[in-house]
Amino acid sequence: MTSLKLVIDTNILISAALSSQGAPARLVRCALAQHKLVFSPATLDELRTRLYRPKFDRYISLENRERLQHDMSAAAHWVEVGEPAVYCRDREDDKFFETALKAQADYLVSGDNDVLQAPAVAGLRIISAPQALVVLGL
Repeated sequence: MTSLKLVIDTNILISAALSSQGAPARLVRCALAQHKLVFSPATLDELRTRLYRPKFDRYISLENRERLQHDMSAAAHWVEVGEPAVYCRDREDDKFFETALKAQADYLVSGDNDVLQAPAVAGLRIISAPQALVVLGL
């Protein structure tokens, strides 16, 4: 399979970090090993701030959080984005749309209904994690 550019929403990345057995973890492992994981400074910043919330303290060590951040940053295909346009109900999610469009990503993968149910955007394919597993042949 050709290497794909993927923007993966924070909720999937954190789910993958919390459980190595589920669909999100398989998706992220495949993305890191065989494809290009796309980030903008804004999307990585969201991962950083969410990952360090106290509610995750009992599930993931500080060392593992730092390793995850490092791995994502090191493997990332980076794009710079400006102030995003309005794409969905939750303005906080617009940065993922903008990142995917700027990178000409093959897919924006999300578990967030605001993203999944957003109006169609020309040039952007939005899929769920289970759909991404099918697309990637996992």
